[in-house]
Amino acid sequence: MKAAVRVRSGVFLVVTVLPAAVVLGDFVVADPGTAADTPSLAPPKHLGSPRPEHAPTNRAFQGIPSLAVAPRGRFWATWYAGVTPAEDQNNYVVLATSGDGGKSWQEVLTVDPDGPGPARAFDPELWVSPDGRLFFFWAQMDRTRRDTQLGVWLLETTEPDAAQPTWLQPRRLGDGVMMCKPITLSTGEWVLPISRWRDHDHSAQMVVSRDRGKTWTVRGGCNVPRAVRNYDEHMIVERRDGSLWMLVRTSYGIGESVSTDRGKTWPELKPSPIAHPAARFFISRLISGNLLLVKHGPVDKKTVRSHLTAYISNDEGKTWTGGLLLDERTGVSYPDGQQTPDGAIRIIYDYSRTGDRTILLATFREDDVAAGKGTSREFQLRQLVSKGSKP
Repeated sequence: MKAAVRVRSGVFLVVTVLPAAVVLGDFVVADPGTAADTPSLAPPKHLGSPRPEHAPTNRAFQGIPSLAVAPRGRFWATWYAGVTPAEDQNNYVVLATSGDGGKSWQEVLTVDPDGPGPARAFDPELWVSPDGRLFFFWAQMDRTRRDTQLGVWLLETTEPDAAQPTWLQPRRLGDGVMMCKPITLSTGEWVLPISRWRDHDHSAQMVVSRDRGKTWTVRGGCNVPRAVRNYDEHMIVERRDGSLWMLVRTSYGIGESVSTDRGKTWPELKPSPIAHPAARFFISRLISGNLLLVKHGPVDKKTVRSHLTAYISNDEGKTWTGGLLLDERTGVSYPDGQQTPDGAIRIIYDYSRTGDRTILLATFREDDVAAGKGTSREFQLRQLVSKGSKP
């Protein structure tokens, strides 16, 4: 059943009304009726058009972005922001869209659990599923930081190319946080890389749907030792031999584990040959079958959060070639992106979260990465998505 729901900004957000509580495999959606006194477990009090307090000119902090491109070309971007220069209870999530290939952007939604606190919204992620739906994920928690109050929330739409799509009712998928892109396996299964990094063994989880997102089940997880755990932010790649390769953010850089039973069990994490700071990276299978990696600095050298660079592997991640420098400045971080059917690759990232406060986009092709320089017609760096400021 569809209904128009008035949000506090005064606009109407069209949603499809679902039951208050749903069981998704062994991943349980919280019942908003029983969570009314716990803001992090209840639906956001504000989910709609940005209010004046959410304006870009009232942001002392913004960053941690994600990008998705709809089937007919509409761009969607998300990140989180705040009125104070910190990751705190004031954080809210922003959703923006572009209908002209990223030349101009309009912020259309903000997700704000309860204003100044105690709950915050953060770590958003966008994904276009194989059947063309747009999934908009974010995390909610309160400042007590108890793991059971740290959860993944979801909005979805079947109209991702509409400037004002109809959204299904927001729902809480379960405990944890998802900082990186979902993937689709050769079996048709959908995988969410959800982390339980607050005092939880096997924290880097693989959560699977076999029915196009109707139900989700935790299939397995990799144990990230607490001594090196650093928010996980894991990504999973299905290799040609059917094994699953997991890369995980750790305090020493990137750890890795390979599952040979479709994600049911994962060997103990070990350091990856890919050198990296404790920061998010991005890896994805390209149309060509090769792998794309976006990281800081050379593949074999650990750097600070600078020199965001793209590499290509044609041997399932054993070696990496090319090296397209996207942004050399210190303070660039958190790449995320998507390749579209025409071959164009778009990577979104942030720069100087409390200083310049910019969200930026790089557009290139696989040939540009292999050549180590921009040679394609689409090649463009430092495209502005958003710039925050505050007097």
